[in-house]
Amino acid sequence: MPEQVIEVLVEGGKATGGPPIGPALGPLGVNVGQVVGEINKKTASFAGMQVPVKIIVDTDTKQFRIEIGTPPTSSLIRKELGIEKGAQKPGEEVAGNLTIEQVVKIAKMKESALTGKDLKARVKTVIGSAQSMGLTIEGMHPREVLKKIDEGAFDEKLKE
Repeated sequence: MPEQVIEVLVEGGKATGGPPIGPALGPLGVNVGQVVGEINKKTASFAGMQVPVKIIVDTDTKQFRIEIGTPPTSSLIRKELGIEKGAQKPGEEVAGNLTIEQVVKIAKMKESALTGKDLKARVKTVIGSAQSMGLTIEGMHPREVLKKIDEGAFDEKLKE
């Protein structure tokens, strides 16, 4: 079955039949409204963020499936904290503070995109992003939080 893959970046929950989706799907004979509806349903939780989306179309049957990527970790962190951007000078200023629960939530949202073998490893990846954005976690420097994770301090909250 010949498949055509269309990759687009859409705002969560706000895909439309206009460019880039409509013109890409039109020639394939797929119901653009159905595709857009499914994309919006699957990306609603990422409202306000750019989300990578793959539309895989079987050009014979006109069937399609949608695969949703996840926004960049920094976008999820900014949304979680309600901030526009990270610190201008990370290390010198603090742009915000994440709770360990917020870090775990982001790590779970990024589960399919992060390479860590378990939740603890993925949480550490998110903490690395938070550090580069000039954030604290639980009021502490990210390096201190990583040390506490290694010591088992947050094990209860880091169960899969």
